[in-house]
Amino acid sequence: MPIRILLADDHKIMRAGLRSLLEKHQNIEVVGEAENGRRAIQMTLEVKPDVVIMDVSMPELNGIEATRQITSSLPGTKVIALSMYSDKRFVVGMLQAGAVGFLLKDCASQDLARAITAVASGQNYLSPEIAGVLIDVYIHRFSSSDGTGQVLTAREREVLQLIAEGWSTKDIASRLYVSIKTVETHRRQIMKKLD
Repeated sequence: MPIRILLADDHKIMRAGLRSLLEKHQNIEVVGEAENGRRAIQMTLEVKPDVVIMDVSMPELNGIEATRQITSSLPGTKVIALSMYSDKRFVVGMLQAGAVGFLLKDCASQDLARAITAVASGQNYLSPEIAGVLIDVYIHRFSSSDGTGQVLTAREREVLQLIAEGWSTKDIASRLYVSIKTVETHRRQIMKKLD
C-alpha cells in the first residue's frame, strides 16, 4: 500500500514539481495539495494522509501553526517541513509544533523520498544541514546556561548528528567503526548532557 502524501506549499509550480517527482516512486501516492496553512489543515482532516509535506512560510496560516493543529488533531499523520530557510527559529518552531522531519528545498528528490519513507515508518528525518543547525542550537543553549554543564565531545556531536539524520544504532556503529554498545553509551551521555 503506498504512502499517502498531502503537499502544502503556496507556490503552485513547487507543488506541481513535487507531485511530478514523488509520483515516480511506486510506494508514494500524492492524495492532495493545499496552497495555504488553513487549507492544509482542512484537507488533512478530509483525506487523512500518512505524511504532509509542509512549507514553513505560507499565507493565511503559517506552516508552524498548521503543523501544530494537524499533529494535535491527527497524531498518526506525520509532518515533514520543507523550507528554503535553515533559520533556527523555523527549524525549532516546526519541530516543537510536531514535525518529525525537516528538509531544505534544495535537497535531492531521493532525499525527500527517503524522508517520507523514514517518517512513515515512525522515524525522524533531518537533512544534514538541519541537523547541524539543531546541534548548534543545543550547544549554544547549553553553553549559555549557568555554565555548570558539560559540553558534548566531538564524538558525541558526531553520534548526535547521525542520530538526527535517522541512522540506526547498528549503522552508526558500523560507520564509526565502534561497537553498538559504545554508540549506546554515547547516546546515554548525550541525553544526560542535553537534559
